[in-house]
Amino acid sequence: MKVRHSFVAGSWYAGTADALRKQIEWCFTHELGPGETPEVVEKGPRNIIGFVCPHAGYMYSGPVAAHAYHKLAADGRPDVVVIFSPNHTGFGSALALMNEGVWRTPFGDVEIDTVVANQILDEASIIDVDDGAHAREHSIELQLPFLQYLYGTAFKFVPICFLMQDLESSRDVGLAVSKVLSGKDALVIASTDMTHYESQRSAERKDKMAIDAVTKLDEECYYSLVESHNISTCGYGPTVAAITAAKKLGAAEGQLLCYRTSGDVTGDLSAVVGYASIALVK
Repeated sequence: MKVRHSFVAGSWYAGTADALRKQIEWCFTHELGPGETPEVVEKGPRNIIGFVCPHAGYMYSGPVAAHAYHKLAADGRPDVVVIFSPNHTGFGSALALMNEGVWRTPFGDVEIDTVVANQILDEASIIDVDDGAHAREHSIELQLPFLQYLYGTAFKFVPICFLMQDLESSRDVGLAVSKVLSGKDALVIASTDMTHYESQRSAERKDKMAIDAVTKLDEECYYSLVESHNISTCGYGPTVAAITAAKKLGAAEGQLLCYRTSGDVTGDLSAVVGYASIALVK
């Protein structure tokens, strides 16, 4: 069995199960978080089709990410989660999927849904199987402990990494994923941070434009704003794919759950990174 070992456990988030559980609970109860730990509603309404969710170290973006997972807990338990992420390392294929094995975190192993992964590959010829693209990429890994905190091992997932993030390709991935997930109890997540290393004022101004386009489920407007205003979000392709898939799967709107920056945590407002949790809902 293939095992993708955690790459940033012990640095970006806690490296042992006990410490990680405490850290995630800190994220939920933090003053910038939802303020309480969640309780999973097993038979929730499942109105959430997707999320846009940050992926910095938990000490920076964890409380913002916690808003998404707190809302998800009240919505029920998806069977499969497809996570889209940017490729920060530059390694591997332009659009890369893993289709077998497990990802290991301090909480244990999360199984890749091989059936769904192979169905996506059949629908999207532009996606390759490439484990190497995922080996040192942190942005999918950062979502898994939150999901494990909620659901343990009672879900499977599919990781898709975007080195190529043009509008057409990202839409194609979203459409392929929507076809495969149609009729399934599924969730899509775009793992992305927002503006990078600009002043708090600049980041908030640019990110508000991008967030407004996401909440309107307008992937073309979102992509145009990222290009025309030089918004340095890392996961614009994954965000386009998530919006595209979510609309096809019945999402009617996006809801901003929380927006903060690293400056809200550190107090340094001179060069911040923006973080947003946005729900894509029926």
